[in-house]
Amino acid sequence: MDLITGQPMEILEFLLPGFVAAAVLYSLTSHPKPGAFERVVQALIFTIVVQAVVAVVFLVLHAPGEGGPWIGDGEVLVSVPTAVVLGLMAVHASNKDYLHRLLRRLGITRETSYPSEWYSAFSRHSDCYVVLHLKGERRLYGWPTEWPGLPDEGHFLIEEGEWLRDGGGGESTLLEGIAAVLVPVSEVEMVEFVPSARSE
Repeated sequence: MDLITGQPMEILEFLLPGFVAAAVLYSLTSHPKPGAFERVVQALIFTIVVQAVVAVVFLVLHAPGEGGPWIGDGEVLVSVPTAVVLGLMAVHASNKDYLHRLLRRLGITRETSYPSEWYSAFSRHSDCYVVLHLKGERRLYGWPTEWPGLPDEGHFLIEEGEWLRDGGGGESTLLEGIAAVLVPVSEVEMVEFVPSARSE
């Protein structure tokens, strides 16, 4: 019984900050959730970073040998908020492509921190209007308030929508009296990004 209540609980308590940081990361980004093994590995990595930060804070605030308010059971009270902050920092870095941008400039990689080319295109052109080429050769122009994180599931929420007419004369039909249009991504064959006055 001691093994059930002792060692496993200590391991879970040790890994808790890592799982918290990973949960924050995956709940606030469009990255697909990894399998169980990858989650444990990521929790270990986050846990090591959190424990290092907590140890540094302890060394800065207390002289060696004095102890501290979070020694023992109280350590969780410091490590979990630290994990939340670390997770939020990882979310910000991932959503802004900071690390991969630096590595691309150094010629180390050509990858981005975004989960797919689809997501990367929408992030890089977040100040553009779009033209959705729909099945049946229809084209819808408008401001993408929301868009799917993946190219095969979800919906576009288009505001300021206009149906573009064929002929290339720039003619369109405003969607008067309609606040927004919700378009399933399964109906979209291609997306054009159109620079707008909002980006200037």
